[in-house]
Order: sequence, then structure tokens, then C-alpha cells
Amino acid sequence: MKNRSRLVAEASLFAALYAVGVLLLAPISFGVLQVRVADALIPLSILFGWPVVAGVTLGNLVANALGSPFGIVDVLGGTVANLIASYLAMKIAYTRFKGSWLLGCTSANVSVSVIVGGYLTWLAQIPLDSRLWELPIVGVLLGSTVSINIAGYLLLKALERRMVK
Repeated sequence: MKNRSRLVAEASLFAALYAVGVLLLAPISFGVLQVRVADALIPLSILFGWPVVAGVTLGNLVANALGSPFGIVDVLGGTVANLIASYLAMKIAYTRFKGSWLLGCTSANVSVSVIVGGYLTWLAQIPLDSRLWELPIVGVLLGSTVSINIAGYLLLKALERRMVK
């Protein structure tokens, strides 16, 4: 079992990586259509567990507090989305069935897309009777597919190979 200091250090590292990644790529990290490259860290909860869950959650809180044009709704909503996404990925993958890592990544993608896309629809004041209400959800889904399901999964597999050696 890892000691508490190491877990805190790992969580801090993931939080810093997440926040810096979002803020450095702010033009594509915030908006109704977004690709949040730092979300590639979310699937790492499958390998590293709670330090990643805590890190990407805290990192999102910091990044959204410092850079989001959507205010407190994005600060709180994005933080909850990352907490749920990374926790789901971790728990689903711990079941260890064939395809559990891919399902964990997909569940993270869907949870981020529905939560963030949902409140972005509300913030953008898109009427639900309009044909455009799903645009933010689809926009976040496409960006999250790139960052979580593609980049995050590839990062996860690369780190797994390095850790096994």
C-alpha cells in the first residue's frame, strides 16, 4: 500500500498537469465546441486509481476557476463531471472483463459530455424546443472522444506497457 504522502503527491501532480494543460490550451478547452486535451488524463484513473480521480477533479476546479468564461456553473459543473467520469472509469475497469478499459473510457466520455454539454446548453440559452439544443452535448462528445477515448486510451495502454516491464 502506498503511503499517504505519496498519494497526495501523485494527486497534486495530476492536478497540476490537468490545470496547466487546460489553461495552456484555453482557446480549445472552453466553449460550446471544445477539445479538452487534458481530459486524456481521466482514463489514467484505471491504472493509478484515487490519485487521478482527486487530481483531475481538483485540476478541473483550478482550471475552470482561472480560465472559464462560464463562471461558477462551469467551475462546479466541470468539477463534478470530472469526479464522476474518472470514478466511473476506475470502477468499471476494476471489474477486469475484456473491454473494461474501453468501456471505462466510454463511460467517462459520456458522463462528461452529458453533464458539461447539458449545462452549456443552458448557459448558451438554447431553447429545448429548438433543433440546436443538442449541439453543445455533441460538441463536447466529439471533443471528448478525441481526448478521452483516443488520446487517453492510447496513453493508458502506453503507460501500462511501461509499468509491466
